[in-house]
Amino acid sequence: MGGTGTGGVSAGVEERSRLRDMGRSLRHRNFQLFFSGQLISLVGTWMQNIAQAWLVYRMTGSSLLLGLTGFAGQFPVFMFGPLGGMTADRWNRRKIVITTQTAALILAFVLAILTLLHRVTVSEVILLAALLGVVNAFDLPARQAFLVEMVGREDLMNAIALNSSMFNGARIIGPSLAGILVASIGEGWCFFANGASYIAVIIGLILMRMPARQPEHEMASPLQRIAEGFRFVRQTAPIRAVLLLLGLVSLVGMPYTVLMPVFAAQILHGNARTLGVLGAATGLGAVSGALMLASRRGVHGLGKWVAVACGSFGAFLILFAFSRWYLLSVLMLVPVGFSMMTQMTSSNTLIQAMVPDRLRGRIMAVYSMMFMGMAPFGALLAGAVADRIGAPRTVAIGGALAMAGAIVFARHLPKIRVEARELIVAQGIALDEPPEQVPSRLEP
Repeated sequence: MGGTGTGGVSAGVEERSRLRDMGRSLRHRNFQLFFSGQLISLVGTWMQNIAQAWLVYRMTGSSLLLGLTGFAGQFPVFMFGPLGGMTADRWNRRKIVITTQTAALILAFVLAILTLLHRVTVSEVILLAALLGVVNAFDLPARQAFLVEMVGREDLMNAIALNSSMFNGARIIGPSLAGILVASIGEGWCFFANGASYIAVIIGLILMRMPARQPEHEMASPLQRIAEGFRFVRQTAPIRAVLLLLGLVSLVGMPYTVLMPVFAAQILHGNARTLGVLGAATGLGAVSGALMLASRRGVHGLGKWVAVACGSFGAFLILFAFSRWYLLSVLMLVPVGFSMMTQMTSSNTLIQAMVPDRLRGRIMAVYSMMFMGMAPFGALLAGAVADRIGAPRTVAIGGALAMAGAIVFARHLPKIRVEARELIVAQGIALDEPPEQVPSRLEP
């Protein structure tokens, strides 16, 4: 009896410790401001994503134009990402993010005004999506590299995971709100709400107190500095492998999100509210994955997590593709979101753990190119293929290719462990590994 009581107390203490670990990066005031502002802003972002996709599909009924809109919104990340990464390593990252968030606010209000005045055309939606993509090309690497300045290296992994959970927590709320608003008062008010939501994150960034960051004074040209980042990726096998797998999934797997309006309307015979619920289901799974990673302290074992998560993402995507039942489709998207987020956040954490600070912006730009920059090619390809063979078969093929990529990555994982461990130790990041295992093995 006494042993059981002691065990219960120990379990309670362990659970409280785990919960404290989950939110430890929030003890930093700057990250608190960032987290609260971004949470509000990202709800608006997801509302706009759902409303924009529904607007294009409502006006055209075309899978191809849905793919083209997705391409226009994300291709600039691939095109201008290296320049954005170089900028993040050269200038003040907080000021860069303030500038990009302000630009995104303006673009959201322009789209809202055009839509509310019933003057919007598909061409204008595509143009504004492309301009927002240019903004994101500078915003994403600066924002990712800025995390370490807010929390330090000790809490970097937790900040990355919480940042991902925030992104996908908004993914639960945003699509649901968008589905309700679109069905009741139209897409324009979703765009307006997104524009207003940027005010919160801009205020949070202005209120931060950051130590002065010494700008770099290298004599290298911008082109040479960009090339240095790509050279580091090419010569570093663990980072190269993680990025290639992420790029593959973004190309063949992630475009399922572009085809969601087709599944909502044609396959499941629903409406904008159906689309919102499907997006929220993915977000629920993604939040669960991010919070699970937030409770970890080290990076030991994350390489296996990347492989397993990628494989399960592909498997559940295939099951979703062939579902014709609304409830089953919603349930399948929860593990899709969980697996997607586990792979993305684990990949982000591993890369940031291995990269030196002076290259962080440029390497995170390559990460953005693989994660978001490859997606537009996939979106365009998926839209074109879906017009010929249908959305379900297109999504199923993408899931199968993601599973194949996971198998290849898992087979190469033992070859890159030693180099990964050396890079992580050099950056002073915790491995969270039993002492007796450190000299002999690493499972990044």
